[in-house]
Amino acid sequence: MSDLTIYPAQITEMSVAQLEALPPDQLAEVQHNLEQLQDWTKQAKAKLDAALVRRFGELERAARADSGKDFGTVHFSDGPLRVTADQPKRVSWDQPQLAAIAQRIAASGERVEDYLDVEFSVPESRFNNWPTALRSQFEAARTVKPGKPSFRLAFASED
Repeated sequence: MSDLTIYPAQITEMSVAQLEALPPDQLAEVQHNLEQLQDWTKQAKAKLDAALVRRFGELERAARADSGKDFGTVHFSDGPLRVTADQPKRVSWDQPQLAAIAQRIAASGERVEDYLDVEFSVPESRFNNWPTALRSQFEAARTVKPGKPSFRLAFASED
């Protein structure tokens, strides 16, 4: 860090214009320091989460057993501490089985959309490799939106 190091607390006080106007070495240092901070925070959060599971796991399981809830939010106490534990439900569906069910629904004369949410998508790599005639049929259904840009700063000697 240089004598002109800008610390994260200072960055929150700066405007976007002030950050934009920083000299190249400071701008690169700020980006590097924030990336390190982000990595450190991610690692620290993972360790804390693991510690919380180890410390409160049994109490959470007991609270879930008492409430009859496998998922959702439960509350319990550990001394003076009131703990809220949330266990989200993550559901996944077997796509080939759903496709077969959808075919049976359609074959029986029912509307598949009344039972299933259907979303079609085309992988961009496939679309780009299609013949022009085929691509032109799909272009009216295709919308391209820009993502969030990202920048990596490095001095020319570091490439």
